[in-house]
Amino acid sequence: MARAGDAAAIRAIYAPHCERTTVSFETAAPGVDELAGRMAGVQARFPWLVLEEAGVVQGYSYASPHHPRAAYGWSVDVAIYVHENAVGRGIGRALYRALFDLLRRQRLHLVCAQIAVPNEGSVALHLACGFTHVGTYVGVGYKFGAWRDVAHYQLPLQPSAGSPVPVVPIADLLDMTGWSIPA
Repeated sequence: MARAGDAAAIRAIYAPHCERTTVSFETAAPGVDELAGRMAGVQARFPWLVLEEAGVVQGYSYASPHHPRAAYGWSVDVAIYVHENAVGRGIGRALYRALFDLLRRQRLHLVCAQIAVPNEGSVALHLACGFTHVGTYVGVGYKFGAWRDVAHYQLPLQPSAGSPVPVVPIADLLDMTGWSIPA
């Protein structure tokens, strides 16, 4: 799980996506304190993970509520960012495997991802992880002088049969023994 002290490293990974690409629709990178606050907000209910190599954060991934209305309570949005020098090394897949394992243990039902397109690397990662493309909003965002599209993907974590069971709070899973990042 990410710690508040990881916020500076997370910002270093995220800032270029805000300032130089259309991957994020934020136009200015949030500050370290803002990111630490976002992390704390997410971690009140869901995982925010980092992957470190030799003590250096190489990427991060997290889940957040898909929508505030009660019937959406078993669906989450996910996001993933990998340091630009670490792309293509399997970090994204490792982070998603660990995140989805925790989300399944929380008894969540569906994972949703929104990808500003074009973004071949992110689309390929999501498809490789089992996501299905379910639609695209055309011209939904405006950045760097042009209207941008966002593709929507989803991945079921549980079968769509019967009534859902209550979601397990992430705090209850943090104390579990024997959990590690799946290989």
